[in-house]
Amino acid sequence: MAAQPKPLPVHQPSYLEGGGIGGWLTTIDHKRVAVMYLASALFFMAFGGIEAMAIRVQLWHPDNHALSAATYNAFFTMHGTTMIFLVVMPLLLGFLGNFLIPLQIGARDVAFPRLNAASFWLALTAGILLHLGWIRGGLPDAGWFGYANLTERYFTPGLAIDWWVIGLLVSGTSTVLTGLNFLTTIIAMRAPGMTYMRMPMFMWAMLVTSILILIAFPALTIGLIFLLFDRFFDTHFYIASAGATPILWQHLFWLFGHPEVYIMALPAFGIISEVVPTFSRKPLFGYPMMAYSICLIAFLSYGVWGHHMFATGMGPVADSAFAITSMLIAIPTGVKVFSWIATVWGGSLRMTTAFYFALGMVLEFTIGGLSGIMHASAPIDLQQTDSYFVVAHFHYVLFGGAMFAILSAFYYWWPKISGRMLGETIGKWQFWLTVIGFNMTFFPMHILGMWGMPRRTYTYGADMGWTHLNQLETVGAFILGIAFLLFYINIFKSLINGELAPADPWDGRSLEWSTPSPPPAYNFARIPQIRGRDAWWILKYGRAGSRGVAAYMSGQAPSQPQPS
Repeated sequence: MAAQPKPLPVHQPSYLEGGGIGGWLTTIDHKRVAVMYLASALFFMAFGGIEAMAIRVQLWHPDNHALSAATYNAFFTMHGTTMIFLVVMPLLLGFLGNFLIPLQIGARDVAFPRLNAASFWLALTAGILLHLGWIRGGLPDAGWFGYANLTERYFTPGLAIDWWVIGLLVSGTSTVLTGLNFLTTIIAMRAPGMTYMRMPMFMWAMLVTSILILIAFPALTIGLIFLLFDRFFDTHFYIASAGATPILWQHLFWLFGHPEVYIMALPAFGIISEVVPTFSRKPLFGYPMMAYSICLIAFLSYGVWGHHMFATGMGPVADSAFAITSMLIAIPTGVKVFSWIATVWGGSLRMTTAFYFALGMVLEFTIGGLSGIMHASAPIDLQQTDSYFVVAHFHYVLFGGAMFAILSAFYYWWPKISGRMLGETIGKWQFWLTVIGFNMTFFPMHILGMWGMPRRTYTYGADMGWTHLNQLETVGAFILGIAFLLFYINIFKSLINGELAPADPWDGRSLEWSTPSPPPAYNFARIPQIRGRDAWWILKYGRAGSRGVAAYMSGQAPSQPQPS
């Protein structure tokens, strides 16, 4: 009897298909919500980038008046606020967290889909509120950190700070709801067999980040409510002449602000811990210690906020306590850097754009971490505080850490998200321009800071000797702008006529690569059974014996996935 032909595979409609505009606006599918976060963040990223380049134009030469002092203050305030609350956090949490958490733990959606959709619309509302000053009331000009008592109505009358306070309160509400949703999803909805020590490292990062969110954001909320009452109801929480202290705001803000750094950094660490093993063709080195180090970083992050306040006169006992914890937090962070290097060492490397950005993140973040250890010493910090040295450190940690990781994640997971590949050639051009532009822009700030250039100054005298380095930074900023223009072009080209992506283009390790690209609306027809760490790798290559590891490193997958 002739062999019967195999049935053709049934087309599985992806989450991108159907529903029209109304379906997108009313969706509760975590993947569509993630895509809407992405669109919002890319829009606001363009705003923040233009503001940054305007700042650098103003500092191109001494005694420049391209921007007035008030406009300059408004631009650096909105640049910081936009990049942190409307770009980096939405990309890490709203976009990557939303898209990947159910897929990586083998679930069909997040725990509270409607709450998830509400979180997005609150985040978008917050972005609109923060930018309403363009239309009425002017832009806030007290810095993204909003130090009291600059934000009191006596010093900043009008609506600008009001929009800022209300916008951040709405943004914080959105983030807390997202953290609650993610925490519940990861704890309660993991596939059978996925113990905590079998989760992908990105899931560890998101689990701990969700806990950080729930503990850190209430401090900011309290501080903002106090400020709201001061501005609207004539209370005196921060007014020194009424017996209060502006330092209260600093304690509340930095009690939120330093965990906030790790709310942005820990997901970035998780991203690198997914990308590096895949393109090194090796399991992640030291998985248990990587998981424990994430927990230790989160724990220590609540004991370091005072190193932002060494110059406020807290006293030697408080300074010493915060200095010790600030030095200790370098230990678990160093564990992660060592683990990434050990994973790459001896691996069968596949040099893709995603891997380039991952390696770039390890280097740039390490530079930022080394300058951060300097700030753990109170005497050194007293010299560097409020100088451009701090601006350099901050950007090496957040841009060199979080943004490099986001770009790595984008090139890594974009085929799964869109069903199309991004251009590798244009991606590598973007990488090298990003590295060159980033280091040209921010490394000279270390030198300017040591030479005494204060941050938040809108101009400088010709006799200060700062001109050439500022011009180098401005050129670097525009190179960085060109790099991101290539990024937007690459996305557009991919969506129009990009190469169709297979389900598993990178020979990945975790469950999202077991689904079609892009995934169906329901994620998994059957909830998978997890038999070990790197669940999809085990299904493809069998249990991790020596032959399985050798096959994994050589890329020689069996023709049929083996049952686990």
